[in-house]
Amino acid sequence: QVQLVESGGGLVQAGGSLRLSCAASGSIVKINDMGWYRQTPGKQRELVAVISARTTNYADSVKGRFTISRDNAKNTVYLQMNSLKPEDTADYYCNAEIVDFTWRRSDYWGQGTQVTVSS
Repeated sequence: QVQLVESGGGLVQAGGSLRLSCAASGSIVKINDMGWYRQTPGKQRELVAVISARTTNYADSVKGRFTISRDNAKNTVYLQMNSLKPEDTADYYCNAEIVDFTWRRSDYWGQGTQVTVSS
């Protein structure tokens, strides 16, 4: 079994910062891409940032403000969020493509962590 556990969400004022973490655990052989998505009520889940072995990609709305990084030794991905805006308020979900001990490659999701930015 593989699971992703997120932490670091909360309430912050506009202009502030938060750092999200997501740790993968279980029967992991390899982790490919890791990413962060967000969702607000009534809207589709949208990509915020993704990191592969060598590259990172960001949604236009967060470029220059958010930074995604990973610690492969800890099977953990981070999202540093600076200059937060009220429109960043959402539930944030971690995603990872993981190869498990059966050599099956699957997409996994965390349970979500809430980020609220007050104006």
